[in-house]
Amino acid sequence: MHISKVRIQNFRLLKDTTLDLVGDSNSQLSLLIGKNNSGKTSFIVLFENFLKSKRFFYDDFPMSLRKKILEICDETDVYSLAIRLSLKIEYGEEDNLQNISDFIVDLDPMCNTVRIAFEATVDKSKLLKDLEVVTKRKDEFIKKNLSDYIQIGYYIFDSYSDFEAEHRSNLIKKEASDVNNLINLKVIQANRSVTSSDASPQDRRILSHLTTRFYNSKVKMSHDDLYDINSSIIDADIQLSANYKTFFEPFLENAKSFLALTALNVVSDLQSKEVMASHSKITYGKDDTELPEHLNGLGYMNILYLLLNIEIEKADFEETGRDINILFIEEPEAHTHPQLQYIFIEQISKILNGIKGLQTFISTHSAHIVKKCNFKNIRYFQIPKGEENVDIRNFYIELQGRYADEENAEIDRVEKKHFKFLNQYLSIESSELFFAEKIIFIEGASEKMLLPYFINQFDEDDMGDEDDTALTSQNISILEVGANAKAFKHFLDFLEIKTLIITDLDTTVQQIKKGENGKKNSVSYPACPAKTGTHTSNSTLRHYYNSPEFEDESFPAWMEKLKNHDHDDPSPLIKIAYQNIEENGYQGRSFEEAFVSANMDKIGSNLEDVDGLKNKDNFDECKSDPDQFVGDMLDSKGKSSFASSLLYLALSKEDLKWNIPSYIKEGLKWIAK
Repeated sequence: MHISKVRIQNFRLLKDTTLDLVGDSNSQLSLLIGKNNSGKTSFIVLFENFLKSKRFFYDDFPMSLRKKILEICDETDVYSLAIRLSLKIEYGEEDNLQNISDFIVDLDPMCNTVRIAFEATVDKSKLLKDLEVVTKRKDEFIKKNLSDYIQIGYYIFDSYSDFEAEHRSNLIKKEASDVNNLINLKVIQANRSVTSSDASPQDRRILSHLTTRFYNSKVKMSHDDLYDINSSIIDADIQLSANYKTFFEPFLENAKSFLALTALNVVSDLQSKEVMASHSKITYGKDDTELPEHLNGLGYMNILYLLLNIEIEKADFEETGRDINILFIEEPEAHTHPQLQYIFIEQISKILNGIKGLQTFISTHSAHIVKKCNFKNIRYFQIPKGEENVDIRNFYIELQGRYADEENAEIDRVEKKHFKFLNQYLSIESSELFFAEKIIFIEGASEKMLLPYFINQFDEDDMGDEDDTALTSQNISILEVGANAKAFKHFLDFLEIKTLIITDLDTTVQQIKKGENGKKNSVSYPACPAKTGTHTSNSTLRHYYNSPEFEDESFPAWMEKLKNHDHDDPSPLIKIAYQNIEENGYQGRSFEEAFVSANMDKIGSNLEDVDGLKNKDNFDECKSDPDQFVGDMLDSKGKSSFASSLLYLALSKEDLKWNIPSYIKEGLKWIAK
């Protein structure tokens, strides 16, 4: 038995949002990810409000509905304003239907779902009656007191239209106790009370307090499991009672003479709960190196806190025996380094294994946790541009669908290959893309080393527009993807992340060698200077700008448009920066040529200190032609050395500042906005 779909209406940014758990029926774990303020915490809070606190406030309603609430009158349809949480629950033949039977209304034996809704509505008649005596600032009265006029109802429904005013007779009302018998909710919140050595003495014992809670939960569940502890306490009671008798006997004899009591005794009455609470603590270390818990690192404290809380919640899940058990864990990465995050997420499924009907939801901002999870379990929270409602995307299924083309087998094969690469890349290389505000993809090691320098220089020299935020102050992920940027197109569209792709023109020229003795002509495409290029070997440019096939006679015309930068950008959120701009009357085909063209004089002034070069004596012959410089002087195996020495010189010489190639500068201006 499990929840397969959640729909939320009219709660904060979750105006009409659906979480689809299709594909998770065999998984205990769902990962809730997304940028800040994308609704993850609100999603969790809504469950708490309906199943725990039973309280809602004015600020819980979406901004778009608040005016209607403030102007409430007899004609107001309060059901259209209601905060609603709807659950679709699926069950099977192997499930015990005792608790859920109260919610089964379809007698069709083939039906295996029930739909339960929690609804918070404004008690219109009560609020309007009380507003009659409010003479001033009725809107302020509503804002401050609305929670007192919100009533919560529980319903079985068949269709979402049942919640409309004219169809509400189709709803079947249930009691809170019916729901509580079916669903058990636990939340381990992000604002955990894990503190360091500068905390107050009481706060320093948070883990010790948790061990007491854990012990007490076990006391309720199984007395036999605690036999040894209880036996020790009974033995201590006997010994302490004997010692008390000896110590208090003179006093008790005097007391009996005054009070005419025949028997007055002081006996030990140790309680295991009190012993745990007041006379136990967590330490770490051994023997004479033992230290109290608050001197441990915050990362270890956080993990221990999580594990103890999980064990406590597990005990409650097992004791209550509900059919639907929901556990939310908020931001387990707090204070922990990446390796601990890896270990936690790898072990969490094992820890939670075996609890009947358990579904665990972990919200996180950690790329390390995402990296170690099955991408099929990711649910991505997103507010589409221009909208005021959160979408929760089934990342794997929805994205996989974009990388498919059933009408064209060849395209379908290529796109599926791209999706496979993307899946592996995000698992192995970088899951931080999920949390980036902006992305810059670069092609090789030279750009990877020098781009941070270019970005700092861009900011220092105020190359952006006046209102632009400094690039170094923006959340921009820079990733080296080689020639595989083409594989990210649907991913970038899916996440709606502004992305700059820095790549090379990579011009080639078509050469046809006539076949001899009746053989077919052979065609090759060797590298050549940009000015003579008829083709490009860059698959990223061909993919994003929809090039014709190499052999197509229209390719040279497409190539001329590419060299002149006459193609439209792939989308408003994706820009490709390549050597489309002449530098000192020269157009390069690669980063190195464009950089040399922009910095030839400075390279000449520092020639002896620039690594990765050969034939330095030929500089005077090559300095007027970047193509010749790269061809004759740049060691094909020394590009990394060339780039690293350029960076070293820029950082070590106060009077040296390299010029940013124009195409990169143009790209940085675009991504800065």
